[in-house]
Amino acid sequence: MRAPLEPYTKSVPDPATVRTAGGRRLSVLLVEDDRGDALLVEELIADAAADIDCAWAQSLSEAERELSVTRPDCVLLDLNLPDADGMAALERIRNADANLPIVVLTGFSDEHFGVSAVASGAQDYLVKGRVEPEMLRRAVLYAIERKRAEITAVELHASQLRAMENARLERGLSPSPLLLDNPGVDITARYVPSRENTLLGGDFYDFVQTPDRTVHVMIGDVAGHGPDEAALGVALRIAWRALTFAGLRGPDRMRGLDRILRTERAGKGIFATVLSLAIPPEGPGFRAVRAGHPGMLLHGHGSVEWLEPPGGPALGLNSGDWDYHHVDWPAGTGLVLLTDGLFEGHSGRGNERLGEDGLLELAREHAALPGAEFVDALIEEAARRAGAHGGLTDDIAVVRVERSAR
Repeated sequence: MRAPLEPYTKSVPDPATVRTAGGRRLSVLLVEDDRGDALLVEELIADAAADIDCAWAQSLSEAERELSVTRPDCVLLDLNLPDADGMAALERIRNADANLPIVVLTGFSDEHFGVSAVASGAQDYLVKGRVEPEMLRRAVLYAIERKRAEITAVELHASQLRAMENARLERGLSPSPLLLDNPGVDITARYVPSRENTLLGGDFYDFVQTPDRTVHVMIGDVAGHGPDEAALGVALRIAWRALTFAGLRGPDRMRGLDRILRTERAGKGIFATVLSLAIPPEGPGFRAVRAGHPGMLLHGHGSVEWLEPPGGPALGLNSGDWDYHHVDWPAGTGLVLLTDGLFEGHSGRGNERLGEDGLLELAREHAALPGAEFVDALIEEAARRAGAHGGLTDDIAVVRVERSAR
């Protein structure tokens, strides 16, 4: 790479009196093999009274080496170079840095190349011999702004697509209930993505009622974040619902989910935790099957306790045996199923995590609240405590179920 051209002394204003976009000096890389044309470009820049530093590369190879170590604000590119010609030269610059604004320089006889270059991704073109100082200055500034607008539009479109994808996945992860008339239970469900515009995790839940009026409630969490994990969470939730209506219960249903996870997961290291409850229409308790998932909160009568039925391994880790366990359920209390995002955030004290003990302490502070308000208070307080560390870093799913008053 040659040193920047010697600046012309005529018509050069005091740099302190010149302002360009953003109030700073701009840098331009001129890729031109003809020294006479290169000197002409620098003179035009000087006469335009523009705060623009111009460096010169005599070949495309020199330009590529320069772009590997520095990034100019704009490239002025001649399309006839000793080591590249026409659209090939433009393509090589774009491959070096796709976000660089490019103004193409053409001769009188190949002006059509300039039009083609703009169609192929350049921001503008100038015809040698027809360029005035102000025209060059405006072309450089406009090229920078056009490229910035183009990048912004692409990022906005990507953000919109991501939001649409997340909305579809979120609907799949947190479905509408499928309950009979007068189901005998009251259910509150919440799903909270970790941060706006980030990819969803694999937290999911579902609740359905079978013809024998047993209410089946499930919550789960696929390890990791991203579309693959979220899609796997949707697949597991739908599979759980299908297996339930097919008549599979307890361990058999969990083994079915394990087979589906192993078939559908993107990599062998991906696993999921699940807690599934079967609540009969009569009786004081329920049956639970737990596959590596955290326990739940027992909320009611102004108190909160931690309830953790015996469990087996998470799905996808080992071919384990998952057993049904009967759990007593005091009348007038609610079961709060949750994913670990609710307690893995920071506690508000340094780098300390909230943890299960911290969550239980937090829950007891709000134990007097009724069901839905209690769930919302848990989420809001966990988010508030993690606020100093950027907020909650994992998705949260919470389901509270309570027998309806007779």
